[in-house]
Amino acid sequence: MNPIRILGLDPGLRKTGWGIVVSEGTKLAFVACGVIESDGKCALAERLRQLHDGIAAVIAAHAPGEAAVEETFVNRDPQSALKLGQARGVALLVPALAGLEVAEYAANLVKKTVVGVGHADKKQVQAMIRVLLPKAETRSADAADALAVAICHAQHRGARQLLAQHQLRKA
Repeated sequence: MNPIRILGLDPGLRKTGWGIVVSEGTKLAFVACGVIESDGKCALAERLRQLHDGIAAVIAAHAPGEAAVEETFVNRDPQSALKLGQARGVALLVPALAGLEVAEYAANLVKKTVVGVGHADKKQVQAMIRVLLPKAETRSADAADALAVAICHAQHRGARQLLAQHQLRKA
């Protein structure tokens, strides 16, 4: 298998985590990770632009071949859920505008893939990221979550491709 550079995104309006891994067969290698922060004092549109520009800069700097975004869970506060949904929209849009295939994964699937338990907490995810990617410096839970999304995509992308090929044959 050819190596593929994968961008994982953990969207949030205040902080969007990002992580890049290279997947080659069953091997994973850490490339980079970090957090894009928006200024809470700014208007919503400006904050979304800040996220857009930050994700675009990560893509320009690291040239991923594919992207994966964590799906959001239902929030009890409708206003917060709407804002998170808008940040998630930016996280989906920017890689798509860059010509990347974008996959989406439920938070429970990401945790189950990385930790083995679908309801793992953030500390468990960070601990497994240190095991799976020893060179990763994840001081932020958001960056660790983004790396987990990238790892999840690396593990499930083959099955997704097979399913897409099967659906094309049926059409």
